[in-house]
Amino acid sequence: MNKQENTKWKLPLYKIYSDDEDVTLITKIIKRGTKWAIGPEIEEFENEIKNYVGTDYCITLNSGTSALHALFLAYGIRKDDEVIIPSFSFISTANSVLFVDAKPKFTDIEENTFGLDPMMVTKNISSKTKAIVPMDYGGLSCDIFKIKQIANDNNIILIEDAAEALGSSVKGKKVGSVADSSIFSFCGNKVLTTGEGGAVVTNSKEIYEKLKLIRSHGRVDKTSYFDNPDVPVYEMLGFNWRMSTITATLGLSQIHKLDKLIQMRQENAKYISSKLSKFNQIKTPNAPKGYEHIYQMYTIRLNNKKIRDNLHNFLTTKKIFSKVYFSPIHLTSFYQNKFKIDRNSLPTTETISEQVLTLPMYPNMTTEEKNYLVDSISEFFEKKLFIN
Repeated sequence: MNKQENTKWKLPLYKIYSDDEDVTLITKIIKRGTKWAIGPEIEEFENEIKNYVGTDYCITLNSGTSALHALFLAYGIRKDDEVIIPSFSFISTANSVLFVDAKPKFTDIEENTFGLDPMMVTKNISSKTKAIVPMDYGGLSCDIFKIKQIANDNNIILIEDAAEALGSSVKGKKVGSVADSSIFSFCGNKVLTTGEGGAVVTNSKEIYEKLKLIRSHGRVDKTSYFDNPDVPVYEMLGFNWRMSTITATLGLSQIHKLDKLIQMRQENAKYISSKLSKFNQIKTPNAPKGYEHIYQMYTIRLNNKKIRDNLHNFLTTKKIFSKVYFSPIHLTSFYQNKFKIDRNSLPTTETISEQVLTLPMYPNMTTEEKNYLVDSISEFFEKKLFIN
């Protein structure tokens, strides 16, 4: 076993918030004894999401990765197309491009939001660019309006990877409502979680109808598959990417308390930041003016890699789980072997990735837990352990 497997964490990276409503609604579905798949709660959850975000359509899938893959298929992105993406993201942002045989065009980020740098996006557009896919880091929107203008000016599809940002907003607009289409993830560490799951929101009826086929074997479902005695009609190649009824029901319960969960996270982040701000080696997360941060992750930035790595190791000895989000995708062995991308080709990405450290954050952190985190970090700096 490795060190992590032997560690009983005093502070895990995240805890899922649940209450009696979650249990009651799931129990109701289980006891119903039918429609555990393709039940009415799926459409109810989709309606809740689209109304919350402010889009015309929403379609749920079994993961955020499936949602992004499905969108690329729906938009007809294919071999030899280029897709502008950040390297500072979860690897599925890049993998989904390869799933459709397109080429990821890794592009640098800016330091205010850790999102794609609009100036670098413009620089990397070519005649082969089919889509731009910015990612919203840790619950904070990227500079989506500038990127949207660039996409419009160049007649390029804009797909927002908002996997980490459902509930955040920028300039009064909910994340997910600005791009041509956007994806969300509901995996375990998200603010709204169903364990696994994802969704697409869009204002395009055409894309919405294509996604319904793609997620369900290319089948036309005018009535539920399990309620239809007729021979199904299959119009295209599709996948088994549907969300289950049980998952959607959990999502319904979670979205009812989403604003409460966000407020709890924001209060915890404010408390932790107020205690850590005295250390000049730490830059705490902060939202630019006009942005709302929902703190899906609480990520600090240290002065350099040595301090970051020493703090990371020290927190492990304190049984506090911390993690680097993210190491650059373009420097992973797979992408290096495939594309041979030069180190230092994305200087801001590579610098930030050596300085960031994500700390525990969850809605129901107790005062004792927050103080243990803050006191441990204070011990690290006050004893000058960062210079070892």
